[in-house]
Amino acid sequence: MRITTIPFAVLGFQYKIVRFPLQLIEDRVVSRMNAEAPARLFYERSFGAMDAAVGNAIGDSALKTRGEALAERSDALGRAARLDAAAAQKEERAAAELRETLDNAAGKSKQARESAEREVQQARTDAEERKYQAEQAAGEQAESGKHQADEVAARRKSSVNEAKRVAQDNIRANEDKARAAAKSKLDDAEAKQSEADQRRAQADHVEQLAEAEKQKRRAAAARKP
Repeated sequence: MRITTIPFAVLGFQYKIVRFPLQLIEDRVVSRMNAEAPARLFYERSFGAMDAAVGNAIGDSALKTRGEALAERSDALGRAARLDAAAAQKEERAAAELRETLDNAAGKSKQARESAEREVQQARTDAEERKYQAEQAAGEQAESGKHQADEVAARRKSSVNEAKRVAQDNIRANEDKARAAAKSKLDDAEAKQSEADQRRAQADHVEQLAEAEKQKRRAAAARKP
């Protein structure tokens, strides 16, 4: 007898018999695993693909729909898990780079500050030395010479203040640049995390639809005499 002569109802009943131990494993073992565990996703995807293929072959639209929904849910959860892992790795790298960037910025800022302080101190020392020399010269010269020396000292002091201000501006600019770069990397990592959350929400929605279909089938079976 050719297989095509067997009624689809008989084929469906035979498939239920074959499928029963697999469903038992699903209910007793697989369902207790983490929803995103690779082993569970592989099992459910394979199970769903098998239901969809058999349902399509014997004309059982409900079995086909349920299998496709289970396979789609498993694929969606798998994609969400991969995106989540990638986002977590990227966020971790961004955080590490942020710490490194801030440490480097702090080190550079400290070096720049120390260098600026040395320059300011040297400039102050030079100014004091010149002022002293000018005062000495002014004491030996006329009143006009003393007045001229005071003006020179005042200009030197103004130069010292200007050098200190420029050095502090450079330090602040370097720190702002480092913070902006680090924030950009963290924003990118958060965007990846958001995409992973959306994928997971889609998977949950598919799972709810599959569960509703299962409950509907059970209710229909319960109503049959």
